Amino acid sequence: MLSYQHLYHAGNPADVQKHALLAWVLDYLTQKDKPLSYIETHAGRGLYDLSAPEAVRTGEAAEGVGRLAERLTAGHPYRQRLDEVRVMHGPQAYPGSPLIAALSLRETDTIHLAELHPQEHAALKAAMEGWEAHLYKADGFQTALAITPPTPRRGVLLIDPSYEVKEDYAAIPKHLAAIHRKWNVGILMLWYPILSSGAHRPMLAALERDHPGALRHEVGFPPVREGHRMIGSGLFVINPPWGMAEAAAEVGRLFGAGA
Repeated sequence: MLSYQHLYHAGNPADVQKHALLAWVLDYLTQKDKPLSYIETHAGRGLYDLSAPEAVRTGEAAEGVGRLAERLTAGHPYRQRLDEVRVMHGPQAYPGSPLIAALSLRETDTIHLAELHPQEHAALKAAMEGWEAHLYKADGFQTALAITPPTPRRGVLLIDPSYEVKEDYAAIPKHLAAIHRKWNVGILMLWYPILSSGAHRPMLAALERDHPGALRHEVGFPPVREGHRMIGSGLFVINPPWGMAEAAAEVGRLFGAGA
């Protein structure tokens, strides 16, 4: 299935958690004068217009970046990326994770972005014009397996699927284990929804069994609209960098809860 388009959900509360911590990780890694690799399995379109009818229709951005991001300190890397994108593309622009990575990284770093959806891939290609990035119109998990361990070996992988296919919940622990075996030094970040149905729980049990040293961070929030099943957002991070637990707790306080 390739029906999911993130424009309807860009800038929602889950994006705030995910992107704030991604921006922090990239800022942490670039403080050392060593090159790194950034890999993303489900890149989306990279840049979103929050005034587009699709975004306005759901109202999710108003409950997310519109309400939460301004609570971060002005020096937080996520706030900095938001400000930079608004200067470049206007006050209603919102950066997806590919653009957050491109703005955070250096010429010595390498970016790999996979996106299978034809329309989203075309938009991603346009958004990344002028940036040095390797784009793949291919399955993200297969791409990650093919290019890991990357060069440079130091780096981070973001897995952010739509979970529109129910089988994803069972398959993701296997994909993550296979990638981790090939790239055991990489920081592997998996985003997942917290659902009222509890569909995410068996996946997390398998992940915690296989990766006992990982960081699990979750935030809760009210459904963004009536009937919406997502009541929170989570990140499961293998090889979390030093200080990430504290950074996650800071992000958690935006939602009125800690890690």
